[in-house]
Formats: sequence, structure tokens, C-alpha cells
Amino acid sequence: MLSSPDLIEWTGYAAAALTTCSFVPQAVLTLRTREVSGISTGMYTSFTLGVALWFVYGLSLGAWPIILANAITLALATTILCTKLVVEKQRRARQVRTD
Repeated sequence: MLSSPDLIEWTGYAAAALTTCSFVPQAVLTLRTREVSGISTGMYTSFTLGVALWFVYGLSLGAWPIILANAITLALATTILCTKLVVEKQRRARQVRTD
């Protein structure tokens, strides 16, 4: 069924758009509310590193659906991870001052 190179390419772009766009609401919510207690630091660190490797893999293949999707997802995941780390550091600092 997917024999046409153009159809395969557009399938890649559609998959990339859907999976990448799924991160936008989480990134917006995290930045808006600064609520990060439900986010696992270990999982998000591993995920972000994995996305970075997918990005490098896409670059090595010259596969634009992989490159674009992972560049955007990497930016979003890094934003969420950095927000988590900053908010936790601020909470620890406040906790030390109140103890």
C-alpha cells in the first residue's frame, strides 16, 4: 500500500506532526502553572536524551521528518525538564529558609 516514496514521506511528516504537537499542551501547561510534581526527573532526562539521539540519527540519514519532529520535541522536552529542575531548586531553597 505504501509504495509511493511521496506517500511514505508524507506519512513520516504526519506522524512527526502528531507526536510533536502532543507535547505542546504539556509544555504550555508546565510553563503556565509551574506544576511539575507529577513529572519524573529521571524519565524526562532519559526521554530528552533519547530525543536528542533521534535528532542526531535523523541528521545522519538526512531524513527531514525525523529531523524536524525531534528538533521541535527536543526543544519542548528540554523546556519541560529545565522548568522541572528550576522549580524544584526554588522549592528546596524556600524549604531551607523556612526550616
